[in-house]
Amino acid sequence: MRNIYDLTLKEFEDYFISNNDKKFRATQIYDYLYKKRETDIDKMSNIGKTTKEMLKKDFDFFKLKIVKKQEDKGVKKYLFELKDKNYIESVVMYHDYGISICVSSQIGCNMGCAFCESGRLKKVRNLESYEIVEQILLVEEDIKTRISHVVIMGIGEPFDNYDNVLRFIKIINEGKGIDIGSRHITISTCGIVPGIEKFMNEEGQVNLAISLHAPNDVIRDKIMMINKAYNIKSLLDTVKKYIQKTNRRVTFEYILLENVNDSNECALELSKLLHGINCYVNLIPYNETENIGFKRTKNEQILKFYDILKKNKINVTIRKEFGSKVDAACGQLRANNSNKEVK
Repeated sequence: MRNIYDLTLKEFEDYFISNNDKKFRATQIYDYLYKKRETDIDKMSNIGKTTKEMLKKDFDFFKLKIVKKQEDKGVKKYLFELKDKNYIESVVMYHDYGISICVSSQIGCNMGCAFCESGRLKKVRNLESYEIVEQILLVEEDIKTRISHVVIMGIGEPFDNYDNVLRFIKIINEGKGIDIGSRHITISTCGIVPGIEKFMNEEGQVNLAISLHAPNDVIRDKIMMINKAYNIKSLLDTVKKYIQKTNRRVTFEYILLENVNDSNECALELSKLLHGINCYVNLIPYNETENIGFKRTKNEQILKFYDILKKNKINVTIRKEFGSKVDAACGQLRANNSNKEVK
């Protein structure tokens, strides 16, 4: 039985048509679910009893449960319990341009990036679309404010759960639903080439971010297992096709690891690698964890790395640091249900 939050508007329209009901019922249901935020079918006053009973029979109305919240300056981290008693995390960040949420797409992750906490729990399963949608709904209900930007960069590799992630994007992008604009949605991949090739043919203007983290295969092989399947050349060749096809700029994420990928030579090599590509580089100071031995690059070297890219005409930013005190920063998320409680 599918969850009521698992359907796109088009899927709802097809459902009602196949049940000899009116197509416009789909818009009515979406209005209740996403505008009025009502899940009690009996309170849907303009829907007949027969339709209500049909919905109750055909759909599950389960919602995730917030079991723990942690706060740091400008950030909130949420631990959710799923129907099968697994756990995932999301992070809300407050910016001057709005409120963003970083959502998870899998329970665990099989990509095995050496610096990432999320990969320490191997993939248990993909999240269903509704389990990603409800991360937004429950957080908005909790903070009493609309979320303006969504990043699919939490636990899991989105392109390893392609169909559910794309359905999630359609649901939250729908104007009659949550209505988050395409340009305010970013999907982040560690570099699954077939996923990028498929994604370039999708409609809409959703942003694409690539976790690069190294200027050459020698370093990337050591810290990102995915590079042994899709090396930097194959990745960049595909990115160039993506840019040509979509006319959209790509973001390259680059976590700086002390004495691994943060030297001046690495910065020069990265500049040459990305020269002429319509992109910008997001430099990310590493967030150290007690379970992984990598160290954060010193601030002085972060600025040197940044300056070298700038001098070589690479568009570059240094990511503002959020949530490291509550393990909510980039690379720190994991489904940790120890001492769970709602605060």
